[in-house]
Amino acid sequence: MKLTAKLILAFLLVSLVSAGIIVLFTSIATNREFENFISQRYKAELAEDLARYYQERQTWDGVENEFERFGREFVRHNEDKHPPFFSIADPNGNILVAGPDHQLGELLSAESLGHSTPIQVDNETVGFLLLAIAPGQNPMEDEFLRRLNGSIFLSAAGTIALALVLAIILSRSITRPIRELTKATRAMAGGNLHQQVNVRSRDEIGELAESFNTMSGDLSRSFNLRKQMTADIAHELRTPLSLIIGHAEGVHDGVLEPTRENFEIIREEAERLEKLVNDLRTLSLADAGELSVDFQPVNINDLISDIHTHYLTLFNQKRITLNLEPAPGTLRVKANLDPGRFTQVLNNILDNATRYTPAGGQVTLAASLIEDRIQLSVKDSGEGVTPEEAAHLFDRFYRADQSRTRDDGGSGLGLAIAKSIVEMHKGRIWAESEKGKGLRVVIELPAE
Repeated sequence: MKLTAKLILAFLLVSLVSAGIIVLFTSIATNREFENFISQRYKAELAEDLARYYQERQTWDGVENEFERFGREFVRHNEDKHPPFFSIADPNGNILVAGPDHQLGELLSAESLGHSTPIQVDNETVGFLLLAIAPGQNPMEDEFLRRLNGSIFLSAAGTIALALVLAIILSRSITRPIRELTKATRAMAGGNLHQQVNVRSRDEIGELAESFNTMSGDLSRSFNLRKQMTADIAHELRTPLSLIIGHAEGVHDGVLEPTRENFEIIREEAERLEKLVNDLRTLSLADAGELSVDFQPVNINDLISDIHTHYLTLFNQKRITLNLEPAPGTLRVKANLDPGRFTQVLNNILDNATRYTPAGGQVTLAASLIEDRIQLSVKDSGEGVTPEEAAHLFDRFYRADQSRTRDDGGSGLGLAIAKSIVEMHKGRIWAESEKGKGLRVVIELPAE
């Protein structure tokens, strides 16, 4: 059975049970209250007639013979019985006129007197009236109750019909996004990953739709990145392999001389190929969570000072100023860090800075403490990129300047590796840049 049918049946069942309970209790309560109303009204009328009788005669003698005067139509089933259908007690509670439930001369209890109807003449109580049986209804009263109960049943039927209509509407509105999700999921299972569903509400189903759209978008992007990465890897491997094979075949066939220069070209391309393979292996290990790390307490200021010293000669050769701006005091990461891996991160960022900063420019390596976060930044005075391009700098094989070759721009995996290592340290990394205003790469880590 489909979910729509289950919801409709559930709503209908709840409506039937609720309406049935309401009708039952309403009918019982109405009948009871109506009977009480008739009884009280009849008692009042009978007490008035009895009061007039006593006022005229100043005695209760012979009141039984006046039975026909006091609503005999209410007690047709009792008309053949000689005792009256009511009892009368004097002001002291002694029975003067005995009905079926009492005996002549019987003394009533205080509770019985409390349930009796006083008979008053000139504001003086001359007796108490006790009905032996409840009065029946006349045909008009029976018709009133029948119509009232019929109205209650019709209201219940209308309520159930309305509940059924609302159940159909609500069940369809609830299951519609689920059906859309099911359809989109089946399409994704068939290989069409570009699926999005409408978010129709802000409840749990709406959150599910939003989560599905996010998942679909992530899967689609991952799939496209995987395809692009496969093509990029093939391209990156083909270039050095073609050069190695071309020069090796040239030397083998005698087209090229077996000189030191030709062998150096083969060696350089083999080294580039080896570096690319090592970078790919590092990325795959990071993605699988298997990259070996050695966390230990490290002073961030000491770490960047060592890296500054290491790169100072290279930057001087390129006529680029490398500035160092350590933070005051001692900075330590909350969960410690791997100095080797983190040196690799900063090396990759500084290598990019040397490629894209012109001679005469400057690069600043800085550390600072902002609240409970440590920020490391590398800012260069190069051409910079647009904010849109900056958001993709950490994608694998991405290069903002497509005209650059790998000879100028590296393997295209350095920043992707840096991002993976930073995330292993529970941190985050991003780039800030505007065209013509340089590039600033920021690393943020939790402070100790």
